[in-house]
Amino acid sequence: MGDWGFLSKLLDKVQSHSTVVGKIWMSVLFLFRIMVLGAGAENVWGDEQSGFICNTKQPGCENVCYDWTFPISHIRFWVLQIIFVSTPTLVYLGHAMHVIHKENKLRELLSSPGGTRLLKVPKYTDDKGKVKIRGNLLGSYLTQLVVKILIEAAFIVGQYYLYGFVMVPMFPCSKKPCPFTVECYMSRPTEKTIFIIFMLVVACVSLLLNVIEMFYLICTRVRCGSRSHGRKVTSAENPARLSSPTWPTAEDALRQNKMNMDLESSQSIAGSLDGAKEEKRLMSGQ
Repeated sequence: MGDWGFLSKLLDKVQSHSTVVGKIWMSVLFLFRIMVLGAGAENVWGDEQSGFICNTKQPGCENVCYDWTFPISHIRFWVLQIIFVSTPTLVYLGHAMHVIHKENKLRELLSSPGGTRLLKVPKYTDDKGKVKIRGNLLGSYLTQLVVKILIEAAFIVGQYYLYGFVMVPMFPCSKKPCPFTVECYMSRPTEKTIFIIFMLVVACVSLLLNVIEMFYLICTRVRCGSRSHGRKVTSAENPARLSSPTWPTAEDALRQNKMNMDLESSQSIAGSLDGAKEEKRLMSGQ
C-alpha cells in the first residue's frame, strides 16, 4: 500500500472539488480497488508464474506458453487500469487548483484599496474556498468524466479479449520450442476466477457511477439554466411580461363609462363657454 500513498493523497484532494456521486466513486476506488488490490491480489497471484506447470521438460517451453497465455499479468493490468482511470481526475484537480489560485489573487485585489473598481468578481469559488462547478470548470469536469468512461470501458473490453473472465485450469500450447502440443495448468483457477469477477464488478460499478454523475451534472445544469431564464423573463426589466393579459371586469367597464361621461360633460361645458365668448366678442365689435 505504500506504493499507492502518493496517488491516494492526490485523489483525496479531489473529494472537496467534486459532486456527491464523485465522492462515492472515489470511495469505491479507494476501498474496493486500491486497498483490495494491494492487500489481496499479491497473495492470490503470487504463484502465477511459478505455479504454471506444463507436461513437458523441454527447456523454455513453460516460459513461452505462459507468455502466450498471459501477455500481461492480471495484477499489472489492474494497476495500469487504476492509473489510467485516475489520470483524468488528476488533470481536473490541476485545473481546479489553478482556478482557486487565480480567484484567491482576485479576492486579494478586491480587498486592496481601489479594488472595488475592478469589473471581475470570483465566480468559481466562494469566500470559504469551496468550488462551484460551472462554466469552464463544468466543461473540464464533464470532459474528464467522458474520458474516464471511455478508458474504463476500453479496459473491460481489453480484459475480455486478453484473458476472458473465467480462469480455466488447463491451457493447450503448441508454441516453439515446445516439441508438440503440451498441456499447461494454472494453480488455484477457481480462486483467481472469483477475484477476476470481483474486480470486473467493481469496474462496472465505477463505470456506472461515472455515467450517473455525467447525467446528474447535465440535468442540474439544464434545470438551473431554465430557472435563471424564467427569472429573467419575469423580472422588473421586462414589465410587459410580468403578468398575462386579463379581460376587463364589470367594475372596470362602469368606471370607464363614468370617466367617458365626465369627459364629455367637461368638453360640452368648455364648448358652451367658448361660444359665449365668441358671441360677446362679435357684439362688442359691432
